[in-house]
Amino acid sequence: MNASLAQNDMRRHILETARPIIGGRGFSAVGLNEILGAARVPKGSFYHYFASKEAFGEALLEQYFAAYLARIDTLFAEPGLNAAERFMKYWTAWRDRHIAGEVHDHCLAVKLGAEVCDLSERMRVILQEGTAGVVEKLSRFITAAKQDGSLTIHQDARSLAMALYQLWLGATLLAKFTRDSQPFDEAMTTTRQMLNLSG
Repeated sequence: MNASLAQNDMRRHILETARPIIGGRGFSAVGLNEILGAARVPKGSFYHYFASKEAFGEALLEQYFAAYLARIDTLFAEPGLNAAERFMKYWTAWRDRHIAGEVHDHCLAVKLGAEVCDLSERMRVILQEGTAGVVEKLSRFITAAKQDGSLTIHQDARSLAMALYQLWLGATLLAKFTRDSQPFDEAMTTTRQMLNLSG
């Protein structure tokens, strides 16, 4: 029991250490020795915790989405704001983290999406399921905002959530190309228009 707990703690430690490194440089560019060195884990012990680098990548994405979805739940339950305000706070935080450069630990879906889908079918499926989970949770904001009257729109909540998520994924990629905030500014303007929000 204790040995199992210690192993799970070490797996989590390796994954948490690796996430910003891989978020910054990509999955293929980062070697196992670099990850284990940063985690201060003996180099020969990797396969004690993960069956392969692919299995490690799968666990990394699963952990990432679990944490990301939990953050959305926390925002959804934040008191003192109506549902539309909480929803816009999500997009504002997305924009602000990227502009501040605080994204290596937050955007594995963007960073790894194109790369690992061609490397691993299982990692592709985890990305597909994880992003579907994000869209589902974002649709809850829209449904709640329609119910509390903070949004006056008629579009299907899930379709609108998907359109907005795709908009922001695209803005994130364009911002990497341009190295400025304009794609996020335009995404924010479009988001407010799509949600029929003034200002």
